[in-house]
Amino acid sequence: SKIDPAAAEALVPGFLNDPSTELRRDAVALLITEGKSQIEKADNPSAIATFRKALDSARDVDQIQDIAKQLSEKLEQEVDLPRHFGFLTHWKMIGPFDNTGREGFASVFPPETEIKLDATYPGKEGKQVGWQPFASTDEYGKIDFNLPFGPLKEVTGYAYTEYTAAEARPAELRLGCKDAWKVWFNGELVFGRDEYHRGQRIDQYKMPVQLKEGKNTILVKACQNEQTQDWTVEWEFQLRVCDATGTAILATDRPETPKKEAPKRRGGADAAAK
Repeated sequence: SKIDPAAAEALVPGFLNDPSTELRRDAVALLITEGKSQIEKADNPSAIATFRKALDSARDVDQIQDIAKQLSEKLEQEVDLPRHFGFLTHWKMIGPFDNTGREGFASVFPPETEIKLDATYPGKEGKQVGWQPFASTDEYGKIDFNLPFGPLKEVTGYAYTEYTAAEARPAELRLGCKDAWKVWFNGELVFGRDEYHRGQRIDQYKMPVQLKEGKNTILVKACQNEQTQDWTVEWEFQLRVCDATGTAILATDRPETPKKEAPKRRGGADAAAK
């Protein structure tokens, strides 16, 4: 027997919280269409409610970006994308260490053997380096090493954060990074990629981990190479904690999302980035 298209379509709204991201996507798409129609009719209160409902269920990046744009630009609503995605925005950062000849990826610098946030170490060219706090105001949670350290080349940096989980459970660390990188979770190396400037996107790499109830630790290593073209300026990553469907798992002590300001890079990196 053939499936009645109308009957099938009537089922779609019920998929908003379905574990299948494909079915969920169809349900969210209906809400996006409905919300845009409400904007055209100048029914902004209904449109806001519709898009908020869509955002709660959306997991695909393109849909989330579309919804956020409608809410912020058309409806003048604040949208906390880092919280929605579960991007970790508060880190301690240290660097630069050396990456001459791209040897930094395999080199073991002090943060890989101990985390002492009050310690200093010899960095690149023997200069003492220490941990410093960093809070990202990027709407997609990018942790930019150029901001505290300047637009350097042939360098290695580390970022460390602690994540408090409500319960022990499986999770995924999802990383976007166009530099060479390694990630440690609770002191164990999870994965790494020794390649440079191949492009970066949200959820580029998905790494299954097991959260412990209470404190968990995350260490990210990012290496910048010697290339000087404009498109090689980025020395950054973004990382979020979520479940297998992409639903954010927020830390119990998650700090408020930093307000967006216009941060100035050290050493004229704004000019270097253009």
